[in-house]
Amino acid sequence: MMPVLVLSVAFAIALDLALGDPKNKYHPTAWTGMLLGKLAPLLKSDNPSSEKLGGVILVVTIASLVAALMYYFDNVIGYLDTLNFIGIAKILVLISSAFAIGLLLKTTIAIKGMQRHASQIMDSLSKNDLDGARTKLSMIVKRNTKNLDRQHIISATLESISENIVDGITGPLFYFVFFGLAGAFVYRAVNTADSMVGYKTLLFRNLGWFGANCDKVLNFVPSRLTSMIMILASMIVGCNWRSSAEIMKRDGPKTESPNAGYPMATMAGALDVKFEKLDHYVLGDGSTEFTEKHFKTAVSMMKVTAILFAGLFTVPMIVVLSYLGWWNLA
Repeated sequence: MMPVLVLSVAFAIALDLALGDPKNKYHPTAWTGMLLGKLAPLLKSDNPSSEKLGGVILVVTIASLVAALMYYFDNVIGYLDTLNFIGIAKILVLISSAFAIGLLLKTTIAIKGMQRHASQIMDSLSKNDLDGARTKLSMIVKRNTKNLDRQHIISATLESISENIVDGITGPLFYFVFFGLAGAFVYRAVNTADSMVGYKTLLFRNLGWFGANCDKVLNFVPSRLTSMIMILASMIVGCNWRSSAEIMKRDGPKTESPNAGYPMATMAGALDVKFEKLDHYVLGDGSTEFTEKHFKTAVSMMKVTAILFAGLFTVPMIVVLSYLGWWNLA
C-alpha cells in the first residue's frame, strides 16, 4: 500500500499544477458545498440551542457521508493491493491505483486554482478596474471588500494565498497521511462548512459555530507546521527568511483566528511587507506598497511550500507509518 500512497501524492500535486481544478459539476468540493447549501436552511431555527444542534448535525452528516464514501474507496484499493498480481500486471495495478487515489486527492488541493483566481484580481487592478477586483476578491475572502483601495485589495489577495497554503494544500495532505482519502475529504468538508456557514454573523452565528470550531481544531497543527516549511520555501525563492521566522513567531497569534495568522505572518515577513485588515490586525513591519513582484513571489512560495510539504512531511510520514503497520490497521 505504501508505494501506492506515495505515488498518489506525487500524482495529485502534478495534476493540480498541470491542470488546476475541474469544473464545478465534476468537483467533489463543489458537491459538498451544494449539499451544505441545501441542508443549512432546513436546520435554521428561532431557538439558538436548536440551531446549534442543527450545526452539529450539519457538519457530522456531511463529514460522515464523505468519510464513508472515501473509506470504501480506500478499502477497494487496499483489497487490490492484497491480490497476488505478478510482473507487468502488478505494476499496472499499482500505477492505476495510485492514479485513481491521486485524482481524487487532487480535488482537495487548490494550487493552480488559487493562482488563477488571484491572477484575475491582479488583472482587474492592472486595468484600473477596482470594482471588478473587489468583486473577484469577495469570492475568496470573508471581509467586506466594497470600499477597499488598491493596496488593501492586493494585501487581502496575498493574505488569501497564504491561508490557502494550509486550507487548500497542506491541510488535506496532512490528514491524508493518517486517514487516507477519508481524512483529506473530511478536512475539506469541514473547511467548506466553515467558509459557508461559519461566519460570525447574526445569520450563521449559531448554525456555524460547530463547523467553525472544528475547523480551528483541525488546522491547529497544519497551520504551524506549514509556517515552518514556508520559512524554508522563502529561503529557496530568495525571500527574507529570517524576517519570515521572526514575524511568524511575533505576529502569528495576532489574528482572531488561532491559526490563520501563522501562514499570513510568515508570508508578510518573507515579502518584507505589512498585511492589514482594517480594524482587525496588522502583520509585519515592511512596506504597504504592493507590486506585481510581491504577487508573483507569493505564488512561487505557495508552490514551493506544497512541494516541500509533500517531500519533507507527507511522503516520509507515509513511509514511517506504513512500516509501523498503521495502514494495516486503517
